[in-house]
Amino acid sequence: SAPGPFTVFAPTNDAFAALLAELGVTKDQLLADKALLTAVLTYHVLPDKVLRAGVPAGQAITTVQGSIFKIGASGSDLVVTDGRNRTAKITATDLEVSNGVIHVIDRVLLPADKTVVETAQSLPDFSILVEAVLAANLQGTLSSTGPFTVFAPTNDAFAALLTELGVSKDELIADVPLLTRVLTYHVVSGRVLKAGVPVGPAIATVEGGTFTVDNSLAITDQRGRSAGIVATDVLASNGVIHVVDKVILPAP
Repeated sequence: SAPGPFTVFAPTNDAFAALLAELGVTKDQLLADKALLTAVLTYHVLPDKVLRAGVPAGQAITTVQGSIFKIGASGSDLVVTDGRNRTAKITATDLEVSNGVIHVIDRVLLPADKTVVETAQSLPDFSILVEAVLAANLQGTLSSTGPFTVFAPTNDAFAALLTELGVSKDELIADVPLLTRVLTYHVVSGRVLKAGVPVGPAIATVEGGTFTVDNSLAITDQRGRSAGIVATDVLASNGVIHVVDKVILPAP
């Protein structure tokens, strides 16, 4: 009720009913958990007035709670992707009030509860990547505040790398200096969503080398090899993951 202005993404009663079923709690239990309730509610609020026409599509939007979500277009609809990669449709927009604006959504949004490492651990297609991160002892760094952008190779990408290098997985995992260079070459400082990926210029990595991305979302690494970005904007509490179909390599 303060002057604001605020933008509130307002879940309907049906959205809250669905959340109770999803979380397996009663309304009374949810209302009694004031810490969770406060975090969830402030995650639906922006500290400014943002009308539909001004929604920054594809960008990270920072909420009063401190975490981010993303809004993108799906046909004529606007869809919110929350920090747990759940989606909600905006069903009505631009309900103007004295201290801001309300947009109606059909699902309660939830802030991220997994780091980039925990997110990768929860997805079976990244089991080799996770094994490599643990072997290189990078899990602590990649679980820190960050934020980080991780270009995450799939298990198939790692299998192809083993064939290309003519080594076994155990041999690759055992070569910690090489493993560390390769893994940190896949990490960029800051949270860079798909809409913000610079097309053309060299992108600096945590490893110290660079790579480039073209209009088709193909990466060219420092050895002139190409990798495709096959999925984007997997959100995490301390960054974002983009999925790549080939392990990229720094300069020899």
